[in-house]
Amino acid sequence: MIKNYDVIIIGAGSIGVPAALAIAQKKLKVLVIDSLSSPGQANNKKAIGGIRATHSDYGKVKTCLRSIEIFSSWKDLYGDDIGWMSNGYSFPVYNESDEKNLKELMKIQHSFGLKIKWITAEEYNELVPGINTENLKGSSYSWEDGSASPLLALNAFYFKSLEFGAEYSFQETVLELKPEKVDSFAIVTNKNHYHTRYIINAAGNYAREIGALLNIDLPVYPDNHEAGITEPVKRFFQPMVVDMRKRPGSANYYFYQNNEGQVVFCITPDPPITGIDNDATSEFLPLCSGRMIEIYPRLSNLKVRRTWRGQYPMTPDGFPVVGPAPEYPNFINAVGMCGQGFMLGPGLGEILARIVTSELNEADEKILKNFDLQRDFSGMEKFK
Repeated sequence: MIKNYDVIIIGAGSIGVPAALAIAQKKLKVLVIDSLSSPGQANNKKAIGGIRATHSDYGKVKTCLRSIEIFSSWKDLYGDDIGWMSNGYSFPVYNESDEKNLKELMKIQHSFGLKIKWITAEEYNELVPGINTENLKGSSYSWEDGSASPLLALNAFYFKSLEFGAEYSFQETVLELKPEKVDSFAIVTNKNHYHTRYIINAAGNYAREIGALLNIDLPVYPDNHEAGITEPVKRFFQPMVVDMRKRPGSANYYFYQNNEGQVVFCITPDPPITGIDNDATSEFLPLCSGRMIEIYPRLSNLKVRRTWRGQYPMTPDGFPVVGPAPEYPNFINAVGMCGQGFMLGPGLGEILARIVTSELNEADEKILKNFDLQRDFSGMEKFK
């Protein structure tokens, strides 16, 4: 028996679940298929929870501003505590080059409506008491950025989407995608046959493989990142701290204290470690903790509870690929989030819903132009 849907989403993660919620709210029949056992079991549960709009392009800035509105108002609207905090983001700088580049970027960010300012080393020490101030030039500070629990948030989005009628099928693997007409597809899985008008590819690490089922070449290549979390302690600093400096074995790294008082931290390996490998390594903690203690000595006595590894599905320029495929307008990609799917997800979910209902507005079109599969991938996001 063939099952019929308006929209089928492949992937029940940071993008697929918010998209299902937004589409179900528009009263369309939507199914989410995932090969794992429940929602958010791939990279969503490995995210550290940071949510910022302080990017360098219109698409990410505007999408994340909407995401922040959704995260920050969720508890008031629906009653679920998703661990939201408006704790802000900061990029402390210790050299003149980074200071110059960051201040130039802030001009662009102000033009997009971001609330961000430059603060002195003394002011930054008030936000992050005890920070290493030797050679500290100051920091950018975007106070409306924040954080939430990836586990609590996706769980809330999932159950709310069920209330609006979204359906899910877990432990199900997509095997074939078959165009039937100009505007519809058949989907064959290891369990069922489906018919749908729209497909949304939100398959994360496996986005490229899903695209290949229709001979669509998606430049999405996962690389591995590790993170860790400490025991909870009384709050002693506010914003996410992003150290942009390169060191042997790492590009940047970042950490913050979450709503439960735990310090969560992550590092960007340099050179990248490509592929999909979920085994934590012995190299990560000494590399990351050494850098963290150097910039913030107060972290030295915290006990680390665990570390883990996940992936950033990367594109060549660090920006997502979102929108209809040129060959198949009803096959919509929402892939290559480059480690930022959690913060982009709610905002992108609403845009994806407006694609399938033909309700895109001028701002949506401008965002999607930034994320177009046919763009020139030679650029690169600044201070990712």
